[in-house]
Amino acid sequence: MHTFKTRATKLTGTDYKEVYKKSFSFYKSIKSRTKRRPYVRSAYFNKEKIFLELFWYHVRSKTNHRDKLRRLKYFRCAIELIEKSKDKPISGKKPFKKSEHFYRFAGITQEGDLFYVQIKEDKGTGNKWLMSVFPVSK
Repeated sequence: MHTFKTRATKLTGTDYKEVYKKSFSFYKSIKSRTKRRPYVRSAYFNKEKIFLELFWYHVRSKTNHRDKLRRLKYFRCAIELIEKSKDKPISGKKPFKKSEHFYRFAGITQEGDLFYVQIKEDKGTGNKWLMSVFPVSK
């Protein structure tokens, strides 16, 4: 699997509220571009829309603030990876949900940290959703 090197740096900060503010303001700038569901266009999927709302539900559902913090730090890098990467991801299906297909893209931040971006495709509608962003544990 290929890894995409981002120009964006991961967000700095050690406090969850501080990092959340930075990442959510970046999200709001994307959200302000449309009146409907916020999205970015993917280079790998031939400029198809990748919707972002599901990621925020996923982050808010986590109970551990450390886990939320480490995911939010990579949000800006994840958006750049989705918009610019044409590298082939790891893909697969869940055996109990045949209507969904998952793609996992790998990226490296400017600092050299490896992270993954997971996208879910709904086979019925064809919509693609940003599910999760997470760094590789060291």
